[in-house]
Amino acid sequence: QILMCPEHEMERVNMYCEICRRPVCHLCKLGGCHANHRVTTMSTAYKTLKEKLSKDIEYLISKEGQVKAHITQLDLLVKETECNSERAKEEASQSFEKLYHVLEEKKSAAFRAIEASKNLRLEKLQMQVEEYQGLLENNGLVGYAQEVLKETDPSCFVQTAKQLHVRIQKATESLKSFRPAAETTFEDFVVDTAKQEEVLGNLTFHSNGIEIPEINEKQSRMYNKALISWECPGKTDSADIYVLEYHKVNREEESATWQEIEVCSKSKVVSDLDDDSSYAFRVRGYKGSICSPWSREVILRTPPAPVFSFLFDDKCGYNSEHLLLNPRRTSVESRAGFPLLLGSERMQVGCYTTLDYIIGDTGIAKGKHFWAFHVEAYSYLVKVGVVSSNRIQKLFHNTHDVTSPRYEQDSGHDSGSEDAFFDSSQPFTLVTLGMKKFFIPMTPAAPKDPVSRILPMPSCLGICLDCDKGKVGFYDAGRMKCLYECEVDCSGIMYPAFALMGGAAVHLEEDVTTKYGEYHDD
Repeated sequence: QILMCPEHEMERVNMYCEICRRPVCHLCKLGGCHANHRVTTMSTAYKTLKEKLSKDIEYLISKEGQVKAHITQLDLLVKETECNSERAKEEASQSFEKLYHVLEEKKSAAFRAIEASKNLRLEKLQMQVEEYQGLLENNGLVGYAQEVLKETDPSCFVQTAKQLHVRIQKATESLKSFRPAAETTFEDFVVDTAKQEEVLGNLTFHSNGIEIPEINEKQSRMYNKALISWECPGKTDSADIYVLEYHKVNREEESATWQEIEVCSKSKVVSDLDDDSSYAFRVRGYKGSICSPWSREVILRTPPAPVFSFLFDDKCGYNSEHLLLNPRRTSVESRAGFPLLLGSERMQVGCYTTLDYIIGDTGIAKGKHFWAFHVEAYSYLVKVGVVSSNRIQKLFHNTHDVTSPRYEQDSGHDSGSEDAFFDSSQPFTLVTLGMKKFFIPMTPAAPKDPVSRILPMPSCLGICLDCDKGKVGFYDAGRMKCLYECEVDCSGIMYPAFALMGGAAVHLEEDVTTKYGEYHDD
């Protein structure tokens, strides 16, 4: 049969395209899709392909013994697989039989306890029935008393009636305060199987070949979203996929419903979590149908309010001679530089210092918001807080040189001047950090002992501003624990405010985005 070109039906194929490895006609080569491809004549292609096919067939014929050996080996593997599967079924059956045996024993014990309780209650109730039947006319106690009343001999009547009267009185009191001798409900015998059902629901094949993953609490963090990272102790990735589970910790609920996420990497970003809540996380590895046990649960707490994102403002009051911003405006560093050296001629007594202020580029008009940042451990003095738009001008015009740190309100030094100025003259609400310490401001509610007002500086700090309630709180952002809270005037637009003196640096906490999950392994 003559082979025609599929693209040009009237043309015979007379060439062979070496790129596409298919016969073509001369029109395909001239202007078709094979114009720039390398082609050869059909006779040359015929000869070349025939030689290759002959050599391949000869090679397979020469390896016939090896092929038969492989077939024999595969037949043995098929039988071995069938045998091992039957053995695995038997072992699984024995494991489930043990569970059935345990459940049957528990079931029998529960039935025995219920039956024993039933018999005891019926016995008490039957005795009570007989006791009350005796109170009926012509029956039991009443009938006996009626016979005693017929006694005419006074001495015999008195001797009998004395004890009878006591019994009649007891029966009367029992009748007035009637109470069943036993409860009819069996609420104490309800079997709680919620935890066991959860365990059985997770029942699967365990293998020592898959390591138990561990959640890395240093790399995991909670901010606008939760970033959960984990690793295997042996640093080997023996699992194909991981399953991350989490649930909201609620002390009122005994059993919680775990939410499940399948992850192919060793980290995951979890979003849509409730504010001011604690969540438990755990992870396990899977390789086929085999899984590792669950990791140890780790509990992280969400911020007390939605995360507020902003950058440092490089325009409003920014002093470029004293402060250095990174290009992204997420970090600020104070530097003394030449201005301080040029002003050193004035230094005769004490020390002349300057606070350099910087604010966020976005303000808050209403609602409740939270933001976090890091203060470098080497920082000498840093003030953090909020400032109203009505007082920003006063803030930046208050940065004059002073002769002592005692002049600075809430400078962290214990002086009487702070007590008088903190509430009345502050144009803003700030707290002091420095030398790895957090200083609680001096207020009527604060401890009188200066040592009690000094706390270790957390590695990450947070500020929660509630414009609706007029309050600002300062947090240890790592544990989401409030260290200090005070009232603040929120009549204007509120801005995050920072002040630095000497060697100091502040870095804003970055939002958790999906890129953490995508590029963590790199």
